[in-house]
Amino acid sequence: MFGRPRKTARSRPAADRHHNIFEAAAAYVAACALDDQDGLEEAAGWVSPEALSFGVRELACRAVVALAHERGESPGATARELMGLPPS
Repeated sequence: MFGRPRKTARSRPAADRHHNIFEAAAAYVAACALDDQDGLEEAAGWVSPEALSFGVRELACRAVVALAHERGESPGATARELMGLPPS
């Protein structure tokens, strides 16, 4: 009853926190955009390489769809432009 306080998910240190693949992907891509090698390595350690790859792929798809919608163009045209490719 009067022992050590029980730890809750909120009181755990950040290093002990479990991250899902979408958190890892968001952190990884943001770190890449900022050329933050430490951030890249940290995010890459949160999940398996396969899970990170899936998360990054899902983030890329969602980002291209959102940007294409904003621009009023197709996802294909947006993706090609972002990669510096000529229109198909």
